[in-house]
Formats: sequence, structure tokens, C-alpha cells
Amino acid sequence: MLPQPQGVAAVLRDEPLIELSSVGKDYTTEAVVVRALRHVDLTIQHGDFVAIVGQSGSGKSTLMNIIGCLDRPTRGAYRLDGLDVTRRNNDARAIVRNRLIGFVFQGFNLLPRTTALENVELPLVYRGVGVAERRKLALEALGAVGLADRLHHTPNQLSGGQQQRVAIARALVTSPPLLLADEPTGNLDTRTSYEVLGLLQRLNLEGITIVLVTHEPDIAACASRVITMRDGEVRSDVRNERPVDAAAALAALPPPETSDPEQAP
Repeated sequence: MLPQPQGVAAVLRDEPLIELSSVGKDYTTEAVVVRALRHVDLTIQHGDFVAIVGQSGSGKSTLMNIIGCLDRPTRGAYRLDGLDVTRRNNDARAIVRNRLIGFVFQGFNLLPRTTALENVELPLVYRGVGVAERRKLALEALGAVGLADRLHHTPNQLSGGQQQRVAIARALVTSPPLLLADEPTGNLDTRTSYEVLGLLQRLNLEGITIVLVTHEPDIAACASRVITMRDGEVRSDVRNERPVDAAAALAALPPPETSDPEQAP
């Protein structure tokens, strides 16, 4: 089990982790103003597992960028873990990201000539954590995602599923209260997708809040809450009382064609 999130989230559990009020985002291209988000009100509590779905151009990626402090809203207010991050400058938002958010991307974003262990250590290097402590935390994170036997493998020596597990370990090594996953299964086959989703569901049960962006309904079905975006607005926000159990869905699939352990995700 990974260490529990620290900071404000560990104390103010009744306060929302994410709170957007009347948030809008405009982009100006030449003489045209594109309204990517329009008056979004959204609250996400500690411990939620939320899937944000929508077609291309729906505003889901823009919403994810604002939640992740990668961009600022044009209008409205955004509070993250009790902090008003609406108008913070780039440096201030970078500090918030490093302290409160772990990111997992479709393309893994691993350093190609760096081992799994070194990739996971990287966020701790940015924090100034000492060599011995960051090695210990990275080993724990890789063990938690089932990669204790792949510490010294580089990305080209790992399967797609293993690379995504390294990316998840890297996102969680700083024990953030929030994990943002942007199409985390987009480059993976069905079996490997369910393996990654099973890991995310387990981490959510351990207390990590997860916000996942996807355009695939079967992936969103594994979340406990599904938010649908269209034309820059939240069109529906549905609590999924019976999310798909990814581990059970994986077990129901036909056996894999290969039993080579080096190729297993």
C-alpha cells in the first residue's frame, strides 16, 4: 500500500478536493474567439473516482488542463484542496502541481534512456529529496504497482502495460491527493487496459482521488461517477452505483495468446 496523501487533504476531509465555480475558458485565434468551456460548476470530493467523457472538441481536455493547473480559466474560480489557484502565475501553479497532483498520460512520457526506478525518482529530485529517501520511496511505489522485478529496465525493455505502471508509480511517488489520468488506456489493448484500470480502482480504494479523461464508454464504466461534456458544458453528472470491476472483467477475457513473462503487461 502506498503512503496516504498528506497536507490539507489529510485534515479537511469534508471540504471538496476540487471546486470549480462558473469557470469559462476562451481561446483567441486571429479574430475568432473559441469558447472551450462555458460556465462550468463542478465539485469533486476526496476519494471520488470520476471519468470525464465527451467527443473531440467537447471541452474535456481543457477542463482537465484547468483541474491540473496546466492552464488558468478566463472566468470563474477554481479551488484545489482548499487553495484558490485561479489567478496564480505559472511558477505558483507549478508548485501546486508538484505538491498535490500526479499525472498519467496516454503516451506514458517516460525518459527513454532512464530506468524505471530513475523515472519514478524524478519528481522527488525536483522536490530536493535526498538520494536514499527518494530511492526508498521509488522502490515502494514500483512495488505497489507490481514492478519490483523491473527496476532497472528502460522503457524499450517494457511492455506498454508495464510502461503505464511505471508512469502511475511516478505519479504517486509524492503521495498526492489527486491523480489525473488523460486517456491512460488509449495506447493499450483491452486486456492491458483492464489491468491498468484494476490498478487505478485499487489505488482509489486506498484513498487516492482519481479523475480520468476518456472517450471510451467501457473505460468510463469502471468509474464511480461519470461526467459528460459537450460544447464546453457539463451535460450530465451521473453517480455510477455499480461500476464495472476491472479485475473481474479481465478475468472474463479469453486467455492471452502468449505466456512469455517478458511480454506480459
